Amino acid sequence: MAKSDPIYICQECGTEFPKWEGRCRECGQWNSLVEEQPQSDDDGSSLSSGSESSSPPSASQTETGYGSSREDDVRRMGDIEGSETARLSTELSELDRVLGGGLVPGGVVLLGGDPGIGKSTLSLQMAGRLAERGLDVLYITGEESLSQLKLRADRLDVEADDVWVVCETSLERTEDIVRDREPDLLVVDSIQTISTEQLRSSPGSVPQLKEVTSSLTHWAKGFELPTILIGHVTKEGAIAGPKVLEHMVDTVLYFEGEQGVEHRVLRAVKNRYGSTDEIGVFTMRSNGLEEVPNPSAMFLEEKPIGASGSAVIPIVEGTRPLLVEIQGLVSPSQYSAPSVTAVGVDRNRVTLMLNIIEKRTGLEVTDHDVFVNVAGGMRVEEPAADLAVASAILSSYLDRSIPDNSVLFGEIGLTGEIRAVSRAPARLIEADNMGFEKGILPRGNRDALESHEAGGEGLPLEDEQLEFCRTLADLIRETFGEDVLS
Repeated sequence: MAKSDPIYICQECGTEFPKWEGRCRECGQWNSLVEEQPQSDDDGSSLSSGSESSSPPSASQTETGYGSSREDDVRRMGDIEGSETARLSTELSELDRVLGGGLVPGGVVLLGGDPGIGKSTLSLQMAGRLAERGLDVLYITGEESLSQLKLRADRLDVEADDVWVVCETSLERTEDIVRDREPDLLVVDSIQTISTEQLRSSPGSVPQLKEVTSSLTHWAKGFELPTILIGHVTKEGAIAGPKVLEHMVDTVLYFEGEQGVEHRVLRAVKNRYGSTDEIGVFTMRSNGLEEVPNPSAMFLEEKPIGASGSAVIPIVEGTRPLLVEIQGLVSPSQYSAPSVTAVGVDRNRVTLMLNIIEKRTGLEVTDHDVFVNVAGGMRVEEPAADLAVASAILSSYLDRSIPDNSVLFGEIGLTGEIRAVSRAPARLIEADNMGFEKGILPRGNRDALESHEAGGEGLPLEDEQLEFCRTLADLIRETFGEDVLS
């Protein structure tokens, strides 16, 4: 049998090349091509190591796998009977919130995050709680021995005695175990450790990841088995492997947290069965992850009183308004090129705010070093944070504090105007719940507040407690005094 020529596969996007190149022509990544030996069939012809034909579905998959029935080849949408599928609660309300109400039968969830962030802990706690309800949970680990997994469960005080666990890295044996046990939930930790015997490439390579994920997704759909796949991430924070993995699964979750901060944020970047705007907040303790029912109180518990450079903004994540603190520090630069550092907010947006402040108010802030941080490790992306970011910068620059009982929100345009944002009533209600007595917001939101009150839903803050600003100059005069712009 003639030896097949090797192929080179990009570990970022999965594109195949006949010879090695320093840069992938498809995704542009450098040094991402890895040599793979093609799989050969019985006739001696070469099959690509990433080809679907190299891993034929088993007989059980052909008979019962999803999409295999001939009776529903092509049907008119109006002839299909819709049904509301009952979701499986994970017994963790924060996780259920992000998933859209719980796990969907046959749904595949890909959970990624930095090493040590708590992915396995979250999955193990969920598995333990579901097992306590009498559900048959199968936890497959390819990274730890069973004794190590038990030791971690005991250390974290996770009630997982009724969870079925197995140490396995073979896809074929994994499928046999799933077929024999017929569990109610499958957890695979991690997807990069599972490999199929149909391919010669090493576990975690692009062909293996594509084939294993495709096969497990096929099984989940065919047997309506909720499946959690834990994935490693790259140094850039993306799930390791080609982007096609995220297209194969139904839901992609990222577990986020800053180094040295005990808060953890669970965020959905893809969800076929729910919103991608929701977040779940947890705290990492010595006995595992604890849910945070009131994130606003957690993010503001160490807010300084009367300090300059501190502003509070009610942001909206999905259906949940949260109060977070944005801190700013402005100091004279020691170098010819001042630096701008941003943590938790977009650095380009901060640079934009600095230039708008200088252009529209005359305050010379661009020749200073500027630092902006969202306290507690939270990330704020919505434009409504512009007003709080600008206020924190101005507060530090002028060394005048923002009133401690105030919240600010609004988008700032290039001409210095303050634009209306969505969900203003919900933001103010959350601010009142946390004891804040004053709101500084865009004038364009007045109509939305009046419509909210006209609908029979009152606002906790009265008109005299609200300050409506049209421009950045209005904000400065109201918050820091008339003398600043004189």
